[in-house]
Amino acid sequence: MHDPNDRPGCDEIIDSLPDPFVIIDRDYRIVAANQKYTSRFGMSTDEIRGQLCHKVSHHSDVPCSQHGEHCPLETVFETGQATQVMHIHYDHEDHEEYVQLQANPIFDEDGRVKYMGEYINPINQYNEPGGLLVGRSPPMMRLTSMLQRVAPTQTTVLLLGESGVGKECVAQYLHKYSSRPSGPFVVVDCGSLGEQLIESELFGYEKGAFTGASSRKKGLFESAFGGSLFIDEIGELPLALQTKLLRVLETGTVRRVGGTDYHQVDVRIIAATHRNLRQMVKTGDFREDLYYRLSAFPINIPSLRERKDDIHMLSEHFLRAIEEGEQHIPLSAPVIERLMSYDYPGNVRELRNIMERAVILASGHVITPEAIVIDGMAEEPHLVSNSVDVNNQSDLQDTFTDMLITRRNRLDDDVVMSALQQFDGHRKRAAEFLGVSERTLYRHMQRLRKT
Repeated sequence: MHDPNDRPGCDEIIDSLPDPFVIIDRDYRIVAANQKYTSRFGMSTDEIRGQLCHKVSHHSDVPCSQHGEHCPLETVFETGQATQVMHIHYDHEDHEEYVQLQANPIFDEDGRVKYMGEYINPINQYNEPGGLLVGRSPPMMRLTSMLQRVAPTQTTVLLLGESGVGKECVAQYLHKYSSRPSGPFVVVDCGSLGEQLIESELFGYEKGAFTGASSRKKGLFESAFGGSLFIDEIGELPLALQTKLLRVLETGTVRRVGGTDYHQVDVRIIAATHRNLRQMVKTGDFREDLYYRLSAFPINIPSLRERKDDIHMLSEHFLRAIEEGEQHIPLSAPVIERLMSYDYPGNVRELRNIMERAVILASGHVITPEAIVIDGMAEEPHLVSNSVDVNNQSDLQDTFTDMLITRRNRLDDDVVMSALQQFDGHRKRAAEFLGVSERTLYRHMQRLRKT
């Protein structure tokens, strides 16, 4: 016969939970924690009980809200509602870990919030090679928190932000943490395609639909079946195609150019633009109904000047991705100071270019502030050798090109393209200019075509 007194206690219940879980009172003190939580911070249940939550997880004497982070406990006690945020925690070995926190109110018998229960889901994307989103500034933490909330849903997301902020990386992040990460991630850039090409790329076409359509072709909507379709620069989409896109969003079907049948598509739409779509709606350049359909969940991506605290981490992230770049890590304080002194109108893309250039100019030596060429060499005469006339743009270009092509006898993609353009595609003359064999240049061109 079952003994009614033989019931599991609080510790036994929370120990059965699959993720780290902790219960905290309104004074930030831990009242209970499961074994997954205590082991993460290298403490026993008795040791952790009564500790301040911010002392344990943040190694801080004050609440996380005083460091610019969103404190879930304060929100739960103020609103009585559940909340979800992204934080940086420190484990028992003082290693950083990027975590998603799901905080829920625990009520007393009178319906008042007595405790907060908090689940911890470690993400650790900072330690992942080729992490999609890099940075831990408050704007980036808020952005990632929003992305984590919407990623698992099927909701259409509209990414807004200046050119170069990394909208495609954000779209890839949404796909990675969606409910369909094993499906395809397909990209179409409306800003680089003409109207007819956009239509055939998005919707596909039937054989004979137009001159040159010698066979049937699936469009990107069908190619992205079971995955995500990222439509970049959607503000460039012509009005006629906006109508067709709206129909796809409303019906989940597409009709190929020149066809009569509709084909079902299962795809999650992520759109992006640097333009003001709301203003385009007012001027009649963008359909209002499509705008509201796309902006079910708009996300503003901060510019780099709004998250300058991330410049150091981003710079070293780019160095790890550049050939021979990792040898320059860590960057010196004077280099970091110079990088922080600029507002980056080209955003993250511009910073990446600056770091690539710095590695080339360093030529295997330590990166110095002089190698951080910002906003054009002509405006930075102190970065140029005294033997060069800083007022002579041709001399500056020749000097820069010489530094590029003599870099340990390795070819740089931009230099190869410039050389081919300079000699009208004549491979032999370009190879002679670069100081390599024609065969070496040919292999490099083949690699470029594949990327």
